[in-house]
Amino acid sequence: MHDFMSPRSAPLDQAHGLRQLFAAQRQRFVPLVHNRHVAFGGVAMERLCAAFAEAQLHTLVVDAAESASAAHELALVDLSACIEPLSPSVSYLAARGLPMRHLDARGSTSAFLGALAEAAPRADVVLVHAGATDLARLFARRLPRPILQAADAPESLTHAYASMKLLTQRLGVMTFDLMLAADGASPRVPRIAERLAECADRFLGAVITDWALADPLADEREPLSPALCRLAMSQLRGGDEQPETSAGAPYARVDAARRDAAARRVN
Repeated sequence: MHDFMSPRSAPLDQAHGLRQLFAAQRQRFVPLVHNRHVAFGGVAMERLCAAFAEAQLHTLVVDAAESASAAHELALVDLSACIEPLSPSVSYLAARGLPMRHLDARGSTSAFLGALAEAAPRADVVLVHAGATDLARLFARRLPRPILQAADAPESLTHAYASMKLLTQRLGVMTFDLMLAADGASPRVPRIAERLAECADRFLGAVITDWALADPLADEREPLSPALCRLAMSQLRGGDEQPETSAGAPYARVDAARRDAAARRVN
């Protein structure tokens, strides 16, 4: 990744870097693409929230996926009243079906993002979890870098690729991040990211800029991985980032992950 800070303002650690970066930014919306073939999809949301919390940022999780609970009937009258605080750093909104209530004549539901900003002005990050079609309508007037989800199963990769193709065609988005819900000790994990990156480059001309592991078996008390902190920081950079356009860019990280996995097996 590019070094976007001068030596004089270099962060002391990943969390300090996030705080330093976010200090001058407005509220950031982060799109997380729902994948119905990922059994532990909630783990990705938890890990991302933890990464933002380490930077002392408050995250509002807006769950508008098909697997989420339906939005409360009060949501159209008082959206803020439907936001549930889960911890000092995380709030939650069940929002299945809610974006379509803000559909305009152009087929966009971006007004829902404005409603969220008004309902939760103290949220530093709004993590929007929804299917690719819903995200395409929501972010029609923005240029996000969506976070895909996948697991150690062929169906999840097919779904992740289909989501990437839809968002590329509908939004013109050509860069994506990836969260893998899989056993970190599995030797197949690095290959999953590599395979999806290859398909993105070969068939769509798109790039997987970064990926991180969301291991459902990992102890929540363990420190967050550098890869996850890097991905979170990259998301906060948003449109200010100069994305890596080389198809080989993700593979250096894949190779590093493969070496780490091999070292764990040896130990």
